Amino acid sequence: MLSMRGTVILLLGVLLTALAAPAFPEPPKSREAALAALKSADAAARAEAINWIANHGTMADAALLQPRLRDESLFVRSFAESGLWLLWGRSGDAEIDKLMAHGTEEMQAGRHEQAVADFSVVIQKRPDFAEGWNRRATVLFLAGEFRRSIADCNEVLKRNPGHFGALAGLGQIYLALDEPELALDWFRKALEANPNLLGVEISIRQLEQALKDKRRRST
Repeated sequence: MLSMRGTVILLLGVLLTALAAPAFPEPPKSREAALAALKSADAAARAEAINWIANHGTMADAALLQPRLRDESLFVRSFAESGLWLLWGRSGDAEIDKLMAHGTEEMQAGRHEQAVADFSVVIQKRPDFAEGWNRRATVLFLAGEFRRSIADCNEVLKRNPGHFGALAGLGQIYLALDEPELALDWFRKALEANPNLLGVEISIRQLEQALKDKRRRST
């Protein structure tokens, strides 16, 4: 929920060139080439493949990138995470994408009511689009409407069970509601979906220790 990468679209293509351009192979020129490169022994080739899929694929292609969240290369894992956010945020409808962008701008400016209105229109027009629910869940959390945010996170997970943003978001909501056991459960689910969530991993350790201390004090 709260891990949206607003600048992914602009940065994803740039990072491959900027970080190590001379060492990178030529980008795939077709879907077939990208699928082949995704299985390459070379990390740079896998990263290029992820970049191609993220920029040319659809929501259905998320299944191709999710295994790369556990890639042996940290670099490749970071591209897989960014690539998933990019795929999840692509509705395939210019009008919906415009509403999403406007709603996100309103949210970032702290105009929560307007943002909720924009995302509600997205949900009305495209109830199957999980990211519409996720953005509204995010702004509802920011507005302190935790129960409504929980309901929207649940709608995200009905459509995209592996949405680690919504899973982590539920952890943050239950933490805000002072329900640490539930928060811990959701943070663990988020880390299972995406083992690269360092902030979530830290939260798990802190909650485990806090609950352990609480049990010790009660005995």
